[in-house]
Amino acid sequence: MMDPRTSAQDVMRCDLCETAVVQMHCDTCLVNLCTACVGKHMISDESKDHKVVKFQSRKSTPLYPRCSTHDKELCEMYCNQCDIPVCNSCLTSDQHLGHKLLKILQIVEKQKNKIIQKQTELKETFFPTYQDIASDVQNRMSQLEKEYGDLSTAITKHGEDWHREVDKLVKKLKAEVDEMKNTQLQTLQKHLDEINKTISYIKDEIDSVHVTIDSNDFSKLFSVKFNVDRYKKLPQKLVPSKPKFIPGKIQREELSKLFGTSASSSLTSDKHGYKIKTTQKSPEAGSSPPVKQLLDEPETVTTIHTEYIYLTTVACLSDEEIWTRGNDNTMKLYSINQGSLLKSITTKSGNLPTDIAVTKSGDLVYTDYWDRTVNIVKNEEIEEVIRLQYWRPFSVCSTSSDDLLVIMDSDDYKQTKVVCYSGSTEKQTIQFDDKGKPLYSSGLYDRYITENRNLDICVSDYGAKAVVVVNQTGKLRFRYTGHTPAPKNKTFNPVGITKDSQSHILIADYDNECVHITDQDGQFLCYIDYGLSKPCGLCIDTNDNLFVAQCRNRQVKKIIYLK
Repeated sequence: MMDPRTSAQDVMRCDLCETAVVQMHCDTCLVNLCTACVGKHMISDESKDHKVVKFQSRKSTPLYPRCSTHDKELCEMYCNQCDIPVCNSCLTSDQHLGHKLLKILQIVEKQKNKIIQKQTELKETFFPTYQDIASDVQNRMSQLEKEYGDLSTAITKHGEDWHREVDKLVKKLKAEVDEMKNTQLQTLQKHLDEINKTISYIKDEIDSVHVTIDSNDFSKLFSVKFNVDRYKKLPQKLVPSKPKFIPGKIQREELSKLFGTSASSSLTSDKHGYKIKTTQKSPEAGSSPPVKQLLDEPETVTTIHTEYIYLTTVACLSDEEIWTRGNDNTMKLYSINQGSLLKSITTKSGNLPTDIAVTKSGDLVYTDYWDRTVNIVKNEEIEEVIRLQYWRPFSVCSTSSDDLLVIMDSDDYKQTKVVCYSGSTEKQTIQFDDKGKPLYSSGLYDRYITENRNLDICVSDYGAKAVVVVNQTGKLRFRYTGHTPAPKNKTFNPVGITKDSQSHILIADYDNECVHITDQDGQFLCYIDYGLSKPCGLCIDTNDNLFVAQCRNRQVKKIIYLK
């Protein structure tokens, strides 16, 4: 008779009776059940709050962690100040009085992101680094084999000239060579074994996280620990010196001395050692930025008060100075540290500038929507770079190759496109996707643009309530339409946009009064949502400090969010 548990590999059986087909699932005990066994399971351990759901809905019930102080209560809140989950009894005590409390479901997403970041660091940095080290050692061993083989051939060839008189000497020297080779190979093999062992540890840590991430058991999520620091000190780089054979003149006297000797060979440590690498792509070869982590709590370090009624845009000139734009026809340069006004530039036409940017050489660029021009300011002199016909320029940014990306509307407001300019020469137009549909919304809406470090072109499209990202050829990569729950529970309304050294995309959400941070593939990472008032414009300095132009209170905030 066939075993009913294995007779149909595509049918899952009840964990209790082991015969009936699974129909239900206990999210508390992670047990699969048939309908008949549900009651039996519910009374099997009455100390637990069994959450039995349909099998298709398994893992849908949140498993809140038990309180460390009140062991019979579950924690549905999280104290930011104490960095611990708290239960209702904790909340009624004075222990967390005045502390910032959040629903634990809000913290879970951040915790998962932390785990994923650590897993990514192991996967994309340390795992490939140690793989390369192992490959390097293996290659050196192969090269060592070849070089010692060449040495043996040279000795053999020289020995043939000496015929039988030197056969014993040849054998003796070859034995010495083999002994040196074996000693060095053993040393390198031992070194390689240690490296492979470390690779195995890293892979185990990477693999161990998958089950935890997929789990809805929050206690497991908070118990995940990585040992990333133990891998930061890389192993020594052992480099064997090249073996040599020094032949002597053939004479019958003093054969041992005259035949030749093998130069001593050893393994030494290369003072430069190995370098940590990453599989993440960077647009500039050899200039990958150091990996930085997101701070749990971003910190405002400076507030700059401007003189506009409404402040809309900010652009970094340097780590000490920022350009700003508001509701009048002047662009103002402020000192970051002093907060003082350093310079004002009035537009050539007298119109309001629509957007501003700073080129790689430090020149200010602005768009004039109603004058149809893109202008550059050099030594306080305004030069018209681009004049459009039938189109009006809105947002502008400077690229890594010092070109200009301009997003523009048609005169009838029915079309929107992005155009790349080298000087005043049009290089590329981006308007439609592969199916011929418009990439961007039409109409008189705010749209801002930036180029990411991976050369993606990112447009915040207020009319579409989305961020539209295409690659450097203009092919659509993804659309980011916000994340829920939003801080103010309002519709995603993207305005200012920028990027940092980690290829994160940062988007100002005007109505939710926050900044969204995603990775380069549009995966949500976190919000910066504390103390912002109608954020509009964004920019990043060379140290990855974020500057936020707040429309209503006319302030620019400098925020540290990476460590």
